[in-house]
Amino acid sequence: MKKQLVGFLLILGLMFPLGVYSGVPLETVKGQINRVFEVLRNPTLKGEAGKRAKKGKIRSISEEIFDFTELSRRSLGQNWNKFSPDQQKEFTKLYKSLLEEAYADKITSYTDEKVIFKREIALSEKTVEVETTIVTKTSEVPINYRVIEKEGQWKVYDVVIEGVSLVSNYRTQFREILANKKPEDLLETLRKKVAQP
Repeated sequence: MKKQLVGFLLILGLMFPLGVYSGVPLETVKGQINRVFEVLRNPTLKGEAGKRAKKGKIRSISEEIFDFTELSRRSLGQNWNKFSPDQQKEFTKLYKSLLEEAYADKITSYTDEKVIFKREIALSEKTVEVETTIVTKTSEVPINYRVIEKEGQWKVYDVVIEGVSLVSNYRTQFREILANKKPEDLLETLRKKVAQP
């Protein structure tokens, strides 16, 4: 049950993020989460066709708002500079596909979870952490969105669920792989995962 909940919370972080305009980050988070909830609650989107439509709409929102390049750079950490510019672009594309495919089906199973918006904490001049809590029928779980301002837009670059950072989690995995392998080896691993049905 906890695995399912964590998966749902991660989905919220990946697919229900932030804003495409400047403004108070917390209000931006709130507005965009509500935007996605409207898609999930749309009574006209039913059955398999409705599920596919929901996925498409939510994926479009994530592509507008999520900073996959920033997420990729931070997830690789110091290893980012070992990748050529072309490799960096391919890694970002593969990583994005991997994350979207991993959670696309789960997101459409949203039921009655509620989000409480708490406060924002400045991390630096351009980054802010927005604290929220997901309330289910059986528990309350903290989920925080780390956002960065670029060109007047707030975009998500990390999600922290119960104190566990998405970026830090993947960075550890990628660091272990790259300790003994080359960037091309990691790219090939990701290519195979993305290609799996």
